[in-house]
Amino acid sequence: MRLGVLTGGGDCPGLNAVIRAVVKTASHQYHDEVIGVRDGFSGLINNKTHPLDLNRVSGIMPRGGTILGSSNRDNPFEYAEYSGGQTARKDVSGVVMENYQKNGLDCLIVIGGDGTLDIAHKFAQQGMNVIGIPKTIDNDLYATDTTFGFDTAVSTVVDALDKIHTTAESHHRVMVVEVMGRDAGWIATAAGIAGGAHIIIIPEIPFDVDKIAQKIYERKGRGKNFTIIVVAEGARPVGGERTVKRIVEGASETVRLGGVGEYIANELERTTKIEARTTVLGHIQRGGTPSAFDRILATRYGAAAVYHVHEGHFDQMVALRTPKIIAVPLEEALHQMKRVSMDGSHVVTARRVGISFGDGIDLA
Repeated sequence: MRLGVLTGGGDCPGLNAVIRAVVKTASHQYHDEVIGVRDGFSGLINNKTHPLDLNRVSGIMPRGGTILGSSNRDNPFEYAEYSGGQTARKDVSGVVMENYQKNGLDCLIVIGGDGTLDIAHKFAQQGMNVIGIPKTIDNDLYATDTTFGFDTAVSTVVDALDKIHTTAESHHRVMVVEVMGRDAGWIATAAGIAGGAHIIIIPEIPFDVDKIAQKIYERKGRGKNFTIIVVAEGARPVGGERTVKRIVEGASETVRLGGVGEYIANELERTTKIEARTTVLGHIQRGGTPSAFDRILATRYGAAAVYHVHEGHFDQMVALRTPKIIAVPLEEALHQMKRVSMDGSHVVTARRVGISFGDGIDLA
């Protein structure tokens, strides 16, 4: 068979490990040919492709990013064309279908998050053979236990928290660390637990600055003159809205979140008179070499995707249902976002060890 593979949306650690697994499985087990599509769906709009063989993927597993490039702006169903200072949206999905046929592809393996996989599902409905692989550091894709890239992102945040602890304790400060995750608090919750944070603020649990201050006072009463707060970028106060940094026209996610960490630090400093500093980790959470867990998971996903191609399981996504990798319909995977549950194991565990979620509920 002749298989196409593309990476869409934001990059994350482990993408190259998936590409490598696809090529190696296709070559060693099935003697397939693999074609790399450049820069997400842009590569099928502009017919930018090249062969991927064993030599091209040799040594790429430890590398962050993606050797194919990625894009989160080129939705073929709403493709932006610029002329005379104006932007027009048009449907160029027919061009993608033509180039899919021109390249003689039997299936397109799409590695991406909810936006990229939604596009893949639409093409499947037009007759394209598609298999999806779940990718996002946010871990918010439904129907899979874990997405690759999440473990590495959490490890990056934990490493930063370990360093921030020492300076916070030295200067008796409140340190607010803002992390990614958009509308899901998985990174903040997991990294907060692993990194010894005292307060975790996530989108799923609206926060109250007075309740956060109460936790800080409680710590001071026990002789703890510093506090570490991890806040997800999509967090919002009780009765309030998310903090929007800017609007980016043409992107798949036009709303750029950011600034909630600074807001919380300023409010706490105003109300408690304790010095508060903010650190925004930003895109370092997307970069770097993937963890061992993500390398293994990415390899399992890539190998399973090729297997399901040969089983004829199209319009589906490979998913981790521990301990197995299975295939689930893309429609099922996309029908809702996977968010942190207020009564789930992560939140309950955090509360039991005395971590506050800024809502005044304390199980300790």
